[in-house]
Amino acid sequence: MGPRSFAFCGALTRRRPVVSHVDFYFDFSSPFAYLGATQIEAIAERAGATLSWKPMFLGGVFKAVDTPMVPFFELSEQKRRYIATDMQRWAKWWDVSFNFPSQFPMMTVKPLRMCLTLDNPAPFIHRVFAAYWSEGLDISTDDILAQCCKEVDLDPALVQKASDPEVKAKLQAATSEAIENGVFGAPTSIIDGHVFWGQDRMDMVEKALGGWVPPVLD
Repeated sequence: MGPRSFAFCGALTRRRPVVSHVDFYFDFSSPFAYLGATQIEAIAERAGATLSWKPMFLGGVFKAVDTPMVPFFELSEQKRRYIATDMQRWAKWWDVSFNFPSQFPMMTVKPLRMCLTLDNPAPFIHRVFAAYWSEGLDISTDDILAQCCKEVDLDPALVQKASDPEVKAKLQAATSEAIENGVFGAPTSIIDGHVFWGQDRMDMVEKALGGWVPPVLD
């Protein structure tokens, strides 16, 4: 192993003071965000870290970074089949219910806006994710969202707040913040400025919360 290899290994093993916070950027439209959301709370808890749920409009992110609105549809048939299989593998690996919905893509701005009105959005987030990615429900409709509210002891009138101009502006600002922070897809976890994209980076997220410093490009 040459000097450059040793230098890289050193970067992999560097540690810093334990970081106690993770920002988790998501959109209900992403199956990978759903899968990641089933794990992020437990990861933060094991690390003794705090967690901020960061709703964003993924379509706005894609537009800003010049990505197709539904990247999955732009892939080759072979890659689509592989990714569809991989989703099922991750669900099985983590023992979570997953059923690709018949309605895809889904307009998710209403539930995203609703999240931004809540002090503790986690129960609502998990319920909406499950409603779509496990039960195949139409989470763009007021009736389904009101039912989700009831099931987590929230006032169904919360649905009406999604039409409030101030709440709409909050989601626009949250999406702009995501883009400014280097987010280009969902889920994205950010720890001390380090960006981790995808549900398949959760091991790295947990390691980074424990003090690991990931290598970065100059």
